[in-house]
Amino acid sequence: MSEAFFVHESSYVDEDVSIGRGTKIWHFSHILSRTRIGEDCTIGQNVVAGPNVCIGNACRIQNNVSIYKGVTLEDDVFCGPSVVFTNVFTPRAHIRKMDEARPTLVKRGASLGANCTVVCGVTVGRFAFVGAGSVVTKDVPDYALVYGNPATVRGRVCECGEKLGADMRCTACGREWFDRDRGDAK
Repeated sequence: MSEAFFVHESSYVDEDVSIGRGTKIWHFSHILSRTRIGEDCTIGQNVVAGPNVCIGNACRIQNNVSIYKGVTLEDDVFCGPSVVFTNVFTPRAHIRKMDEARPTLVKRGASLGANCTVVCGVTVGRFAFVGAGSVVTKDVPDYALVYGNPATVRGRVCECGEKLGADMRCTACGREWFDRDRGDAK
């Protein structure tokens, strides 16, 4: 066991896995080969990640999350309990389709609510917020608040996570936003 990171004794980490300093992997998780996990991440109980998954620095992956082949989480991504990522768009048990896996990207600072499903091939934008139980079937813009089935844009959120009002000002941190389309801050 390396002193640079922690893996609970009930978890499995396959060979050819990279785990960053300060990362903690908790009970009953399985990290499959060719997966990279950055520094200072928390991987909750019963998480499956990989193979060929990239998790950035300071990500928080809650219990029962499945992160399948082709998923990339940039830095500071939050995955609530039981988030699921798919990897093949039209799966069939009787036809092997793993060569059709579509890459999925979750950009820096995005939050994915509990029990949401992210269909393969989409990009979730920077600091976007996906509501609990949502089904993400298409790209999510930066700073967008989306929820529902299918998930649709319902507003904008600040980097601190709070929903912005009509005046594009965050009541929690006071930040003012001026470009409604891009989400750029003053």
